[in-house]
Amino acid sequence: MEFKQLIFEEKEKVAWITLNRPEVLNALSMQLSDEIVYAIEKIRKSTKLKFLVIKGAGDNFCVGDDITEMLQWGNANDITRRVRYYQNMANQLEELDKITISAVDGYAVGGGLEITMACDFVIATERAKWGMPEVDVGITPGWGGTTRLARLIGRRRAKEINLIGALHSAKRAVEWNLWNRVVSNDQLDSEVEKLLEVLSSKNQQGMRQLKFIINRGVECDLYTAQGFEVLSGALTGAVSGMWQVKDADKGAGVMGFSKKNELWNKRRSLAKDFWAD
Repeated sequence: MEFKQLIFEEKEKVAWITLNRPEVLNALSMQLSDEIVYAIEKIRKSTKLKFLVIKGAGDNFCVGDDITEMLQWGNANDITRRVRYYQNMANQLEELDKITISAVDGYAVGGGLEITMACDFVIATERAKWGMPEVDVGITPGWGGTTRLARLIGRRRAKEINLIGALHSAKRAVEWNLWNRVVSNDQLDSEVEKLLEVLSSKNQQGMRQLKFIINRGVECDLYTAQGFEVLSGALTGAVSGMWQVKDADKGAGVMGFSKKNELWNKRRSLAKDFWAD
């Protein structure tokens, strides 16, 4: 796909996506959404890239779906399919094994706010504004505005944001655990670079594991989440060189299957008819 409404760049280990429709405050057209999906998949496949930064061209991040196109979405079934397509876009962004950063200036509302909620870090300028004003258009959010938002700031505040539709300050987003940091209007780029420098110094395998277990753990009960922590600890030990366990196969089972050797034949002969009657 040729990018026409976003700018995609790779600089060493960092992918940069710039939503590039500044004349309409980077509203998400169907074309732009398709390009985001393609860019995310391109990043997902890469083993060289470790980080993704998403920002908007001009003085705004993104004002959400392009309302002027909504009559083109089709009937109720077509709308269902498109909303699920956008949900998958957000899910794929959240699931990347890269660390993701939203760099927010100006408006981040509707779908723009939903993008930030799927990222690992959000840095915003003092003048940034956020909210879910869909209620005043007579529509409801489709890919995070009620679900991720309630998980991040709680049910009561999520209702306030969605039912009233007000626009709020970046400072409040930090106070409500929605975003990470607010910086001066002229310091956004430099703060993103500082964060990238810190994150680049880390054990990248450890970072991938931490992101995975936090994302998974928050959606399940405590004991299941602790299971992810245990397995992550074991994997950390293994990839750090402490992988040999005395009674583990160390690949012998796989090699046995490949060669159909004595180990394989013994295991299968003992197991294949056991309690099979």
